[in-house]
Amino acid sequence: MMSRTPRAPYFFGYGSLVNTATHSYEDPQPARLAGWRRQWVQTGLREAAFLTAVRCESSEIDGLIAAVPGADWEALDEREWAYDRLAASEAVAHPLCPATEVSVYAVPAERHNAGSEVHPVLLSYLDVVVQGYCQVFGEDGVAAFFATTGGWDVPVLDDRRDPRYPRHQVLHARERSLTDRHLQSVDARVISPV
Repeated sequence: MMSRTPRAPYFFGYGSLVNTATHSYEDPQPARLAGWRRQWVQTGLREAAFLTAVRCESSEIDGLIAAVPGADWEALDEREWAYDRLAASEAVAHPLCPATEVSVYAVPAERHNAGSEVHPVLLSYLDVVVQGYCQVFGEDGVAAFFATTGGWDVPVLDDRRDPRYPRHQVLHARERSLTDRHLQSVDARVISPV
């Protein structure tokens, strides 16, 4: 009897990792995480505010799962160094076999700080997220992203001309317009660089 090679573990991405242009992880698949929502937070570990997943029993968020090559979490843990990696297999609905191991990255609640003009959301980061959601889930998916994300009171720094986000992408005018329209719908305050 031949032994089966165990399936690689997967991670659930709910922000920039949905945009496959920002990574080379294999076998990306649309997925949904139950019992969580997104929140813009700032920590002492990064200058800008960034997305984290926070527990919320009444919420679900769309994202992507992708394989962790060779089950080696080191490179992904390095990319997501401000987060803790948590087991999430039971909470993630996806098209793979049910036994697939899935983890999610989240910032522990005790490290959450409110964003501010000193620690804003980078528009270049948000653009990457919106581009990914638009490509995978369409415009309805972008609307759902904004609806299932909290913390829109954090100022958004318009750094499009000189992107500060290291994995920024080139966006089409339609994608930029989509981001801008949804920022207006959540009454986000967009600020200019100093």
